[in-house]
Amino acid sequence: MNYLSLVMIEFKKIKSSKVLYIFLIATVILWIPSISNVHLNFTMENQGISPENNFFIQGFMGMSWFMFPASMVVGTVLVTQTERANKGILKMLTLPIGRAKLCLAKFIVLLTLGAIKIFMAACAYYMSAALCSATQNYNFILPPFFVAKEIILLFLSSIPMIAFFWALSVCIQVPLFSVGIGFASIVPSVFIINTKVWFAYPMSYPFFLITSEYGKLAKNLNTSQAEPIPFIPTAIFITVLCIAISCLCFGQDERR
Repeated sequence: MNYLSLVMIEFKKIKSSKVLYIFLIATVILWIPSISNVHLNFTMENQGISPENNFFIQGFMGMSWFMFPASMVVGTVLVTQTERANKGILKMLTLPIGRAKLCLAKFIVLLTLGAIKIFMAACAYYMSAALCSATQNYNFILPPFFVAKEIILLFLSSIPMIAFFWALSVCIQVPLFSVGIGFASIVPSVFIINTKVWFAYPMSYPFFLITSEYGKLAKNLNTSQAEPIPFIPTAIFITVLCIAISCLCFGQDERR
């Protein structure tokens, strides 16, 4: 079995986890407040940000702080438990394929789920912006290039966080504990982004970068900006470390 076939098998498995339906529901819930409170975007003159930029940033700030990380926590645990519930992991471990390759195949699936979740949010943004443009007689729709740049940045910054959640689900066999620790790790992000060591906490990356973009768009608001060093080296180190731990621990309990 080649590696591509292995990855495709993993993608087929996620159909039974219903994770995409969870992502869709979470995406719809995310943009309901933005639509119902669209008039508040016209009251941000003091911040020096246009209504359309504020509409976009406020929606994605809510997503990057809690909704997206929480969705990935749930998605990671569902992917893991789909295997453990029907002893599928034991069958996979009997194949002549290394545990590390199996682990990496599942991690690729998780990255793809993260990209799908962000793409859903972008589609929901455009639908919400179009609806609000019609009801408010004001154009809330931003250029696709700007939105594409932001969601790509959001995805790239989330890779270390997803790697951490994956390592957590692999190392902790009890789903309740894994989900609890995952959710608990999300909340401090709103405080950690205001410290000098934010780059050491991967769960804060998406929220920090979106907040930084807010400072660029709002003329009267100053926010901290991400410096390439030490941010990028630290992010790479955390990602590699979490993946290495996942590969080492993957399937150990099942093989005993």
